[in-house]
Amino acid sequence: MLAYIYIMLTGKKILVGITGGIAAYKTPLLIRLLIKNGAEVKVAATKSALQFVTPTTLETLSKNKIYTDLFAETNEYNTEHVALKDWADFMIVAPATANCIGKLASGIADDALSTLLLAFNKPLFICPAMNTNMLEHFSVQRNIQWLKDNGIRFVEPASGQLACGVEGKGRMEEPENILDNVIASISQNNAFAGKRVLITAGPTYEKIDAVRFIGNFSTGKMGYALAMEFAQQGAEVVLVSGPTHLEINHPNVKKISVMSAREMYEAANEYYPTSNVAILSAAVADFRPETAAEQKIKKTSNSQTMDLHLVQNPDILASLGSKKRDDQILVGFALETNDELANAKKKLEKKNLDFIVLNSLQDAGAGFGHDTNKVTFVFKTGKIEQEPLKSKKAVAADIAKRVRDIL
Repeated sequence: MLAYIYIMLTGKKILVGITGGIAAYKTPLLIRLLIKNGAEVKVAATKSALQFVTPTTLETLSKNKIYTDLFAETNEYNTEHVALKDWADFMIVAPATANCIGKLASGIADDALSTLLLAFNKPLFICPAMNTNMLEHFSVQRNIQWLKDNGIRFVEPASGQLACGVEGKGRMEEPENILDNVIASISQNNAFAGKRVLITAGPTYEKIDAVRFIGNFSTGKMGYALAMEFAQQGAEVVLVSGPTHLEINHPNVKKISVMSAREMYEAANEYYPTSNVAILSAAVADFRPETAAEQKIKKTSNSQTMDLHLVQNPDILASLGSKKRDDQILVGFALETNDELANAKKKLEKKNLDFIVLNSLQDAGAGFGHDTNKVTFVFKTGKIEQEPLKSKKAVAADIAKRVRDIL
């Protein structure tokens, strides 16, 4: 295990943030462990943190000057918070007080560390430490959940005797366990290295004439969250996207823009044979006009109606399911308004899926247009797992975990 940790941390550049809690006395040991295992460490501390651990200790252990003042003359750059963000691979805040967590959740930057945290757009680990009553306060729990939903990783505090003398949850986790948590997360970030994941997202538009179409209310948010999640875990992602205002910027994502169901069908079938995983989250139009006018169809004074003859679009999920190999994983989505579970099970079996992600328009906050989703996982093994309402980013992480489990 020790050799594995050394391999994982060798050459890594790690920022350690320290806030003003009594648990700061443990942080020098964390710094020492990181460096002992091959990492390079720089420290950013609040002025309150320096009441518990001295700058001399931190600079001696890290072999770098510490960052405590946004406008210090000794800063290497005028924008030190941006320079440190660019330098680091990831960051650990240990201990993280309720004040620090609240600032980050609220977008407040009023000192060197909080400014750095707002600029930091790489993996971030928060190690809370506080009194049990503070930890359990609704506002702190809200802030923690908000940060988790937006991709911040937490090393949960331990239970035991606190500095105030009472027993309860709130102790900062021991440095050795923080290190184990970080290593586990780094490993997860490479979980899909060498794998290709095909994802479809958004709606399809089926032309009626030169200016009108048949479509739906899908925004593509779920599919784009999936693409980013798998890319961040090392996968090579092919994102086949219908029309949407969303953008994605990750070197592991190849985006292919399509308009119609037939275009999405062609793209999905092109990339599926070389994919290890396919997740079809797009809301594909089941029907299209049999013919589309080249010019805008003009209304006439003697006609109050217009007839459209619709024909069925090709079924992308069924097409991929029919050619699915044993070494491929195929995941579908089901958006239902009635008989949700029964319909999802039928779709799962009929289209040869490994599991299906069911969401219902009956659930508040789920479905099209929301930043949240409430899903139920239905597996071909018969297992069913229902999840509470979560951000679509958190749902994407849940889906990735289920795929990892199958792999």
